[in-house]
Amino acid sequence: MFNKFSSSKLYFTIIALSAAFLSGCITAKDPKKTAILLKTENATQAELIGEVNRFARVDSLRAKMYFKLEDNSYAQYGSKDVYKRADGEVVVQRPANILLKVQIPVIKSDVAQMTSDGEKFRVAVLLDNSGGKYKKFVMGSNNADYSTLQKSLESTNGNGSKEVKENVSAFANMRPQHFTDAMLVRPTDAAFMYTQSTIFQDEEDVTTDKKSPIRKVNRGYYLLDEYAKRAEGELVIARRFWFDRVGGIRLARQQIFDAKGEIESDIVYGAEGNLTDTGQYNRLPLQVTVTRPQEKYSMKLTYQVPEDVKIGNKYPPTAFVLENTWGLEEVDLDKKLHDMTAQKPQMPASAATNSNSATRFQ
Repeated sequence: MFNKFSSSKLYFTIIALSAAFLSGCITAKDPKKTAILLKTENATQAELIGEVNRFARVDSLRAKMYFKLEDNSYAQYGSKDVYKRADGEVVVQRPANILLKVQIPVIKSDVAQMTSDGEKFRVAVLLDNSGGKYKKFVMGSNNADYSTLQKSLESTNGNGSKEVKENVSAFANMRPQHFTDAMLVRPTDAAFMYTQSTIFQDEEDVTTDKKSPIRKVNRGYYLLDEYAKRAEGELVIARRFWFDRVGGIRLARQQIFDAKGEIESDIVYGAEGNLTDTGQYNRLPLQVTVTRPQEKYSMKLTYQVPEDVKIGNKYPPTAFVLENTWGLEEVDLDKKLHDMTAQKPQMPASAATNSNSATRFQ
């Protein structure tokens, strides 16, 4: 009896000591800082769709802009080119019309003008300070693949403004249609399917002091995915909308996908404000950043004077078809592509069937 009692007492003593020892071992002696989890707001799918369609109320827009370009052609080597800010003007109108004018700051001389009517684009390179060797009038189709024809317009050594040559080199290969869906968000459509989900990610606010406790945060987003249904019944993603859930619900990002499910455009919308002086277009982004991963560049567009923006005006179709009034050397990319294809040996029918015939927007 004594031995049994002693054994039980010893058993419970060991358990008590072990518990005390283990609890001491797992106590947080060296707490680590982590990203602050920000409070999130809730919304239904109908409310998210409503926000997309609120953006889509803008059916035409004309504004003076600041352009800031990043060339990521050498991103795989850990470097990129950031060009000086340029002045410009944007005119966009549904369904897919756009006019862009790019100027050198201070001297206000046009570097380039470009238009797209939704099917064809035209780009006029007007200033190069290199004897005119880069001044061209380029024409092509929005949905054609010109990857075999693309040649970079590199600045050469010589006299002239370095700022001018940098901007020409950057803007000459851009396509105006890359910016239509960024500036004019397409409304939702009953022909598509939509799903809602959530995501949280750590972010760093570089505008906040490095020692600020809210520099690193964990921010919550709603994702609204848009799917198109192919004839064979397969669903393919067309667009993804990101909604910031902190302090309200804000459309913060739009991703547009190509037929292969690759990101074609990654569009980030900056802080909201009021456009025009009418009071009708409030809580719209004052800055739009368009990243084209396949073309390896990013363009930031910022409204110079938001209250001077014009929304709702109607522009004639001719406003979006640039004419070569400068007598520039013309480069027809469709013709060049046709000539190049005609010179190549024809592919056997069986091989042509198996080849990847998908094209991507340029």
